Amino acid sequence: MKIIILGAGQVGSSLAAELASEANDITVVDTDTVRLRALGDRLDIRTVQGRGSLPTVMRQAGADDADMLIAVTSSDETNMIACQVAYTLFRTPTKIARIRESAYLIRGELFQNEAIPIDVLISPEQAVTTYIKRLIQNPGALQVLDFAGGKVQLVAVRAYYGGPLVGQELRYLRQHMPNVDTRVAAIFRRDRPITPQGDTVIEADDEVFFLAASQDIRAVMSELRRVEKSHKTIMIAGGGNIGERLAEAIETRYRVKIIENNRARADYLSQNLEKAIVLYGSASDQELLVEENIEEVDIFCAVTNDDEANIMSSMLAKRLGARKVMALINNPAYVDLVQGGQIDIAISPSQTTIGTLLTHVRRGDIVNVYSLRRGAAEAIEVVAHGDARSSKVVGKAISEIRLPPGTTIGAVVRKEEVLIAHDATVIESEDHVILFVIDKKHIRDVERLFQVGLTFL
Repeated sequence: MKIIILGAGQVGSSLAAELASEANDITVVDTDTVRLRALGDRLDIRTVQGRGSLPTVMRQAGADDADMLIAVTSSDETNMIACQVAYTLFRTPTKIARIRESAYLIRGELFQNEAIPIDVLISPEQAVTTYIKRLIQNPGALQVLDFAGGKVQLVAVRAYYGGPLVGQELRYLRQHMPNVDTRVAAIFRRDRPITPQGDTVIEADDEVFFLAASQDIRAVMSELRRVEKSHKTIMIAGGGNIGERLAEAIETRYRVKIIENNRARADYLSQNLEKAIVLYGSASDQELLVEENIEEVDIFCAVTNDDEANIMSSMLAKRLGARKVMALINNPAYVDLVQGGQIDIAISPSQTTIGTLLTHVRRGDIVNVYSLRRGAAEAIEVVAHGDARSSKVVGKAISEIRLPPGTTIGAVVRKEEVLIAHDATVIESEDHVILFVIDKKHIRDVERLFQVGLTFL
């Protein structure tokens, strides 16, 4: 595909790296020449310096025959105007824009061809808020992802000493839980992927990805690690867009405290949040944390727009007794550096957002894409079409399908029914098939596998 990306910030540059590795024709536009030079030196892409919403700059970037425009600059207004220009002057088929301001997002009628022609709206703040909320709702999980409208979840957990299944072969999972169907999609051991087989032995500290119907998630987690109590007290450091949205989303179910170091913003939050307690001060103030009984906090979640502040306040909170700490970290180089030490979960906004964008870049009827392990692996939900003559998967049992190396089918959702994948499971037309791909270089093979042949058309 020929894709123009406006904005060479964290999301734009991460997306360019992701898409360039898949042989797409990528052009990145930004006003910052230093950013563009660094990106051009690192990736096999074109760069254009200028304001992305200008028709002349867009033409220079190749908008005359582009398949897709992805506008992810730091300005909502620039992103919106760029999509308008792409539609009016260049008839660009697919236009994706990052919109942060909720005042725009709640007006759905704004984003239509006769108004502002945006095909897909991306809200990183909303994506990150949903991501953190799922982690809070599933104590012990490192990652929780929804498929098929929430009927199935993919959960990553770290296997702990003392878990019933640790030290045992995977085939014993069925004996341990005869009434719960689940599938281990992948195991990462010391950062190396392992394709799970029946005789694979789970070791302590393995990162295990498993799929199950949403109502069975807690039962499966209890097999891999000690069950954690439900969270009650949440402390949020940072009252910006993400902090505010997260507090709104969870304040009716948990005791929420939010720390904000800007007086005007703290006043605004205190007036607009219903139950959350708003504290004016610094999240790195040891006296304030001790005063607010940090040792009784179940989750300390640092979501300011400053990576260093998030890391330091999280480490301080952990040292003072918070049970679990999460930190929002924009710099990908920091994520692997800090996660798993004093910081339990490092959240990367760009990786959380990229999955949504990839859903619209992949070929075939793709419903969901999640980027995992900092982009090394992917979880995909794809709809199977065709019949036994025109499709390589429809009418076949999973054992008969020639899956690319390192690819696992984890579950099949048929209307309202969730079928955890087994060798004898037969794929039918219109099934939602959930796959785990541990090596990104095989993504194209997965897409081809689900393409419909000409006999069907």
